[in-house]
Amino acid sequence: MSLLDRHVGFVHALREAGLPVSPAEGLDAARALEVIDLTERESVRAAYAATLVKRPSHRPGFDTLFDLWFPASTTGLRAPREAEPGLPAPESAEVPELRDRLAELLLGAEGMNEFVRAMVERFGRVPAGPGRQNWFSYPVMRALSPETLMARLLAEVLAGRERGGLAEKVARQRITENTERFKEAVSGEVRRRIAEDSGIERIARASVRPPLERLDFLRITKADLARLRREVHPLARRLAARLTVKHRLGHRGRLDFRRTVRASLSSGGVPLTTFNRPRRPHKPELVILCDTSDSVASFAHFTLLLTYALREQFTKVRAFGFVDTVDEITRFFVPGADVVEAMTRLTQEADMVRFGRTDYGHALEVFAERYGDAVGPKTSLLILGDARSNYRPPALETLRRLADGARHSYWLNPEPTNQWDSGDSLATAYGGIVPMYECRNVEQLAAFIEDLV
Repeated sequence: MSLLDRHVGFVHALREAGLPVSPAEGLDAARALEVIDLTERESVRAAYAATLVKRPSHRPGFDTLFDLWFPASTTGLRAPREAEPGLPAPESAEVPELRDRLAELLLGAEGMNEFVRAMVERFGRVPAGPGRQNWFSYPVMRALSPETLMARLLAEVLAGRERGGLAEKVARQRITENTERFKEAVSGEVRRRIAEDSGIERIARASVRPPLERLDFLRITKADLARLRREVHPLARRLAARLTVKHRLGHRGRLDFRRTVRASLSSGGVPLTTFNRPRRPHKPELVILCDTSDSVASFAHFTLLLTYALREQFTKVRAFGFVDTVDEITRFFVPGADVVEAMTRLTQEADMVRFGRTDYGHALEVFAERYGDAVGPKTSLLILGDARSNYRPPALETLRRLADGARHSYWLNPEPTNQWDSGDSLATAYGGIVPMYECRNVEQLAAFIEDLV
């Protein structure tokens, strides 16, 4: 494969993985390759990263794809391998000898990459039928067990010094970092071997998760939620700014009658010049009604993070959660409260469940009956949920009254548009009353905010 083919394939793989790479940036990367030493692999990596990577969160996916398209080495899988310096022949060395070598590497010795290639060659190959083989990281980790070397390595590093002090802390951190580096190198080598057997494009699609802003709310993990907290607050500020609707009186405020009449005295009572009062921006008030059922559990966690962030941006925010009945959850998200603790208290104390099956119709009716006064002419109503009501009555007229009483109303649905109205979905029925937007990830939420007028 020529360098041009690798460049085109790499840029295409980045786009498929969700990294925003424009044609102009692809050309910039190609020009950058003209002024560096192409034999220096890390210089090539740095040139691509400088021209194609826009956010730190995109770097892990970029590095994974770079290692596939520009591997440090290629492997003749059937060719015999020579032993690396300082390492017994991989086929003949005993596991204790290999663990001794790994211990040296975890303490900072040179030769990690060569060792990893040899270990994947020896332990990572699993026969999968006549003439076929698969590659896995787990057999390598099981054979060498790097985590079990910690006590031995600490004893060597400290050499009789007191345990529990700063020296042990520094040594433990360095060994842990080198262990993680070893694991990542093994995973990268396994991916490279699979790519040699199955093709780079195939393994590239399976190896890289979408960037954080493109992760589906319905499929995010707890670790993703922790990272999303950093994304929520800027979005909340932008949403608050968009929902702050000023009085639509052109570029002028209301007529200041007193000043206009007073000025007209100088022209015989003819109001040649008119004066207007300065415009007063509308102070936004927000009511959030969010589905917290298990079917949208991950999305519910995100919406609660958004609710927590919005509490700091609006003059007045009231939040309500529901499954088949409604409870106000504003009290759990007071400014300054720990968001994880707030969510834990919410699941334990909030009264949002009667029978455990989502019922939008009953939830809307209870909300209108108990909390209908929360929605008024200064209020923006934001509904968050998948509009799936288990074939229960939808209470469309109740929703219409709530929407008519609000200044603005919006509905964010975490399901793809092509799944709306399937099964028990009432998306079109509800969307005919409250404008409904597909909101499956942070990118779509940001687009919704930008489109608000």
